[in-house]
Amino acid sequence: MACFTAPLAEAIIVSAAKKVIAKKEKAGATENASNGTILFSEKLGWLEKMLWGGSALLAFEHVWHGEVVPYFPFLTAAENPEDFAQMLREIAINGVGMALLVTSVWGVMLYVSKKLEKRYLNKPGIKPAL
Repeated sequence: MACFTAPLAEAIIVSAAKKVIAKKEKAGATENASNGTILFSEKLGWLEKMLWGGSALLAFEHVWHGEVVPYFPFLTAAENPEDFAQMLREIAINGVGMALLVTSVWGVMLYVSKKLEKRYLNKPGIKPAL
């Protein structure tokens, strides 16, 4: 019904955080750019893309099945109290679960990225740019 709203809310928050962090990294002339590692704002961009993409696909699926409509209240489940309670339960269980799963996958991506960066920087003959 509206499970896509939880990852969508997280995507909005991550997008705002990414902009703030990118601005701080740019203003601080971060050392990451010179030592061969990926900036954290770029890594946040991975999560941002995963959340926006997943939310868009879920929203399309809900539109396809007639659960999201182009007129108020936009969600068909919001029309009566019984369906509204079920919708909130779905958001709390399914939506939050999907958002946590996507964030967990991103966490694994960060771990793998860190290991690959460390392996790259420890190779003989590779020196970070100054």
